[in-house]
Amino acid sequence: MSSKVKVGVIGVGVLGRHHARLYNLDDNAEVIGIYDVNAKGAVKVGEEFGLKVFDNYIDLAEKCDALSIAVPATMHYETSMPLLEMNKHLLLEKPIASEVTDGRALVEMAKQRNLVLGVGHVERFNPAMDFLDRHSAETRFIEAHRLCQYPPARPGQHRRGTEVSVVLDLMIHDLDLILTMVDSEVERIDAVGIPVLSKTDDIANVRLKFKNGTAANITASRVSVDPQRRFRVFLDDCYISMDYANHEAMVLKKNRVGLSRKDISLNEKNALADELSDFVISVRQTIDTDKVVNPKVSGEDGQKALELAVAISDEIKSYNSRYGFKFV
Repeated sequence: MSSKVKVGVIGVGVLGRHHARLYNLDDNAEVIGIYDVNAKGAVKVGEEFGLKVFDNYIDLAEKCDALSIAVPATMHYETSMPLLEMNKHLLLEKPIASEVTDGRALVEMAKQRNLVLGVGHVERFNPAMDFLDRHSAETRFIEAHRLCQYPPARPGQHRRGTEVSVVLDLMIHDLDLILTMVDSEVERIDAVGIPVLSKTDDIANVRLKFKNGTAANITASRVSVDPQRRFRVFLDDCYISMDYANHEAMVLKKNRVGLSRKDISLNEKNALADELSDFVISVRQTIDTDKVVNPKVSGEDGQKALELAVAISDEIKSYNSRYGFKFV
């Protein structure tokens, strides 16, 4: 590479802080600085990693080639569009936006200006997915569970992720993974969900039926006592069970006498570090060749996941309305 990519981070809360930390360790990146509406929090992160703190994110962007956007999903569009108009390459934390039309506008603007637009679906970089990618042919049924505890309170702010439903907050990770594995359009959506502690849905379940016959059953919750991240895939002659929180896998395969079992210990790696490195390399190659080199999870990929997530959320609303369910 000819030179380091100049990067900045907008939003240095729980996740953005790690963006700043990991960019700082990337030999191909030079961290110009960080910005957050919480000035005290930004100063703390800046002092922790020796980074300059900017008072205005536009001033930060002017000095950068690329930026990570780790602000609440409802602010993705208003934060990102001015940066794209400044010809800045962007990595947006998932979801790409909170509204389908906003996500579509961001994708179109990046395309018009030949800019890299990545979306932070970090599970694509999980070592469990490295294994699944090699065994995704002839997938017939997928079952996913993503359960976590309710996010802690933040002074003066909503709890992290609760500005959108659990479908856009957590389930969208698994929706993205499923869309990469199933080469077919969704034919039917059956979904239920309810708010428990926040004003948006905190737990949801959906069954997807694809036109090629593949089905998927997905559950997401942010009000669970015991965290869980499991992904199971049933193929024609094979069953793969992934615990991609613990990087463990089990494969059951049909043979002449029944089933053979193989336990797999997946090598742990830093998925977020790989995601950021992938983004930086894409930006460097795009700058050097003047031709867009998409990261592993492109804006178009993020938009597909968003559109499916919103369709599921709409079905949940329709279901609750149809049966007269009301939540305070």
